[in-house]
This record gives sequence, structure tokens and C-alpha cells, in this order.
Amino acid sequence: MHRLPARYVIPALLLALTALAWLSVPLNPALWLLVPMTVIALWDAVQRRHTLRRNYPLFARIRWLMEDMRPFAQAYLVESDLEGRPFSHQERSLVYARAKGDLDSHPMGTELDVYSDEYEWLGHSIVPRAEIPENWSVEVGAGSCSKPYASSLLNISAMSFGSLSARAIEALNQGAKLGGFAHNTGEGSISRYHRKPGGDLIWELGSGYFGCRQPDGSFDPEQFRDNAAPDQVKMIEVKLSQGAKPGHGGVLPGAKVTKEIAEARGVPVGETVISPAAHPAFSTPIELLEFLTRLRELSGGKPVGIKLCVGQPHEIFAVGKAMVETGLHPDFITVDGAEGGTGAAPLELSNSVGMPLREGQIFVRNMLVGTNFRDRVKIAAAGKIHSGAQMAKSFALGADWCNAARPFMFALGCVQSMNCHTGHCPTGVATQEEWRQRGLVIEEKAPRVARFHKATLHSLREIVVAMGLESPWDIGPHDMRERLNGARSDAVDRIYTFVEAGSLLHNADDTPLARHWQAARANSFRRAE
Repeated sequence: MHRLPARYVIPALLLALTALAWLSVPLNPALWLLVPMTVIALWDAVQRRHTLRRNYPLFARIRWLMEDMRPFAQAYLVESDLEGRPFSHQERSLVYARAKGDLDSHPMGTELDVYSDEYEWLGHSIVPRAEIPENWSVEVGAGSCSKPYASSLLNISAMSFGSLSARAIEALNQGAKLGGFAHNTGEGSISRYHRKPGGDLIWELGSGYFGCRQPDGSFDPEQFRDNAAPDQVKMIEVKLSQGAKPGHGGVLPGAKVTKEIAEARGVPVGETVISPAAHPAFSTPIELLEFLTRLRELSGGKPVGIKLCVGQPHEIFAVGKAMVETGLHPDFITVDGAEGGTGAAPLELSNSVGMPLREGQIFVRNMLVGTNFRDRVKIAAAGKIHSGAQMAKSFALGADWCNAARPFMFALGCVQSMNCHTGHCPTGVATQEEWRQRGLVIEEKAPRVARFHKATLHSLREIVVAMGLESPWDIGPHDMRERLNGARSDAVDRIYTFVEAGSLLHNADDTPLARHWQAARANSFRRAE
């Protein structure tokens, strides 16, 4: 006697139950459940695309359900406070508490192992200075721009309309206006949802030149002048690369190019749009600086900078050599760490390409200090910065201000469901589906954005007070310590290289950066032979 194959057990059982329900009581309510389940099971048994569904009809679909629920079960039932990637439960809870204005204190001391490499610290003082200012700002473009910008020390990092929903963009910008800080548009350009609240904008230009693009994808100076002219646009940022997918272009499928997205980006509705990996407008360090200078003039004298995730160190020093040779320079450099990223990116690039923020920021700092341009070029740091402590550590390495992306998403209600790339965001933040956006009430979320910003800057001030300093810019690498092992630690300036002013101009060969400086050329990003 042959045993019934496993693949037929579920369909046979459902057929039997359906028959019993039909025969026992006509129109039995159970039929409303059993009939569709039977149809699905029969279809699974005969279809050819999915092995598990064919071998285990209906039952195999539970796997998909568990896959969908896995991020939530893991976050709420499995992970400890310090686990969870990319942000731990403790980190997310801190942002939520500050955004809602709730108590953000933590009981019973740190949960970190202070003798492991997960612990690093800032040195406090016996004589704290409580009389320091309540707020700070940094002037960007002073000396080179007719319209310099007094920037907050914490701004919203680049996130495009299209990656984020219309309501998310509008809530972020309204929050920025309430809190007096800036909102980076992302490379998707300026949409109606950026303009409506009137908050300060940093307009990011990617290689697709959205908002200032010719039909062939090249840069359009006239469109740029028009879109950069409004007073709401405070600075221009040319994106060379980003932490999540450095060196990678992008393709926006025509199906996603809606009327509103086409309007913002200056492209035809329904047509696929390609952002090349490299910028068509320049190909050498000198050409990059000339392009930035042209943008500054076209914008009417607004600060213009670059954003990049550091990859090849000699390319950073090539920009430095071009600055020395021409006298031209960006007004700021945004260093995006490889740990950054809000939207979709190839896993290999996210996991294996790009330099983390700390090392990248130190390379940029050393290039500017070593070429005597540090006083003319500001540094912005971006990459998992979610707290005053993270900001203070970036200031210790030379930052002038910080940017944050995902923490501001948390302030809007993001629960880190890991669905940003699918369009199925359950909180309406990273989706274009209107019914999913319905739960994101702009009038409720915008104040949360402003509160998170204010509370984070307050925590930064408390750290500066505790360290006995006058401002965040007084924090130096000697004030921060890292563990080398369970028994030893040292100051950051004893672990990493921090060059002296002008050292690359006068005695580069005597610095640990000599090989990168020697490999750099002002007229090419390629390594000198």
C-alpha cells in the first residue's frame, strides 16, 4: 500500500473538511474559510515556480509570513537593549523619548562592557563650565560667499522625495522650520513638499543633476540659477558619493516617475531616469573646484560644498593639491561614513565598500589642516549620529557640524522595519502608497522632529559643560579615549594620525601620509605612478 505523498496531505485534508462542512450544514460559515484555502492549496500543488509550495501546499506560505514578521519579532521579543542593527533598541528608544518630550534618563548605569572595545569615552573636568552659551551656530562661507549661512550644529541629512513620502518630507521641513535648522533635499531635488513649510534647505546635486538637468542628462546652468535663487535655499551640496553605496549610480524606473517626482526632478513622467556613477560636469580635481566656483556664482554667492564617502585617500589629497594650485576651495565638505544609509543599496556595497566615518573624517581633516585650508573649509560629519555624545565625538575629530538621517526618521515614527526598499513602510515614512502615509500626521510629527533636534543639542551642551570647555569646537582628539584591549586604552590622537598645520606643504615626506600625498595629482584623480 502506497503512502499518500506529503504534497497531497494538506489539499486532501482541506478537500475532506470542505466536503464535510458542505454536507453537514448548507452554507456553513466554515466554507468561507475552507473554500479559499482549498483553492490556494490546490494551486500550490500544481504550480511550478516555487519548490516548497509545490511540495508543501499552503503550509509553505507560513514561511513567508514568518519572514515578514521577523524584523518585528526580533526587535520586540529577541534583541536585548544593546542589540539590533543598524540601530539598537536603546539608541532608538533615546530618539523616541526625545522626540516625544518624554523622560530620556537611563537607570542603573551603563549596560556597556567598559573593558571591551565597545566602550570609548570623553574626558570630563573637575571644574565644569556651566556659564557657556545655550546655543551655537557655525557660519559657512564667510570670506568667500556674499550670502554665508549660519548653520545649526545638527541638520537633517540628505533624503530624497521619492525615497521618503510626501508627508515625511513635509513634516521634516516643517520641523526644521520650527527648530531653526536645515533640511537637505537629497539628490531628488526640491519638491513642492520641501517648499511648502518654508524651512531652510540644502540643495543636493547628484550626478543626475535633478532640478537643473538638460534632456540628455547634462548640467543646465539656467535651471540651476532659477532653482537656487529662492532665499529658502541656503547652501548647495554636490554629492560625489554616499556611505550606503559609494561609487554607485542609480536607476529610477519609469513606473516610479510620478507627476510629482517628475516635477521635482525635471524629468518626463513615466520615463526611466539614470544617474551615472560619475559626474559628467567634471573629471579632475581642478575641474571639480571650477565647477563648485561656478555654482557659487550662479547661486548668487551661496555656500557650495561637496559630500563624499572616503574611498581612496590619495583622491582626497588630490583635491587638496588642486586647492593649493588654484586657490579655489569648497565652502564645506560633508563626510559620509560607510555606516550611513537610509534607502535601498546593493548589499555588497553597503557591507564591503567605503570608509567608516571616523577614519574618513580624519583623512579630510588632515588634508585641510596639512594644506592650510582648514580655516576656510568647514567639515560636516554624517553616519549614525543620533545623540549629543556621538556629536561630541565627531567634534573631537574636527567636525564643525553634524547631519543625521535615520534618527530624524525615528522622530517621525519609523520603527526600523527594514522595508525602506520595498515601498511597504508600515509607518508611512518611506513609501509612496497613500494609504500607508495616512497614519503620518504632519501636524503631530513636525514638532517631534524639532523636539529631537533641541534635546540632542541640549545633551551636546551638557557634555561640553562636563568637559569644562567653552564650545564643541574646543573638544580635541586628546579628550577622547579608545580601548586597545581589555587592559589598555589611549587618547585618539595617540592612535590615529593628526598632522600639524601646513605639514603637507613643507614636510609631507616626514608624515605618515606621505604615500597618499605623493600619489595625489591636481589634474587627475588617478594615482600618480
